Amino acid sequence: MKFRHVRAIAVFGIAIVALTGARGSHGASCGGGSHSSSSSSGGSSGGSSTSGSSSGSDSTSGTSGTSSSSGGTTTGGTSRDKAERDIKIDSCKLDSTGKNLVARLTVTNSGSLDQTYSITMKFNPAAGSSAVAAQARVTGLKVKAGASQQTEATAPYTGKGDGSEYKECVVSTASKSSL
Repeated sequence: MKFRHVRAIAVFGIAIVALTGARGSHGASCGGGSHSSSSSSGGSSGGSSTSGSSSGSDSTSGTSGTSSSSGGTTTGGTSRDKAERDIKIDSCKLDSTGKNLVARLTVTNSGSLDQTYSITMKFNPAAGSSAVAAQARVTGLKVKAGASQQTEATAPYTGKGDGSEYKECVVSTASKSSL
């Protein structure tokens, strides 16, 4: 291989890293981004819950869990990417009634305009599990400029166990629009 080919490949590789921001893949379960969280139990939390629709109000649901993930920062990208960066998954777990999978989220609007968010969460089963992936939606969540809002995305749990067959939840889609 000639030196100019090696140099071209190196430049191409650097351009890819620069364009992607070297920010891990979407939905990684090993902390590759701010959009995945593993299941665990402990603590208690509350927020607004929805299945297929949402409300921006707070209500206590008596759920428990303490897993969290840290957020990352990137620049550029599409409006979907920008909306996803505003979302932090605080926990993913089975609620205390054993009837719902719950993703507790904190949405932070660091912009100068009030935003309305629509989010779809996906609960992924463990490899080899017979469980089917579940989805939960939050729509119409209003977050004022420079503020944070907590919410919950809830999907019915159709299993018969303790929810341990679901090992992670990820942001499947996210969008935001100015009010």
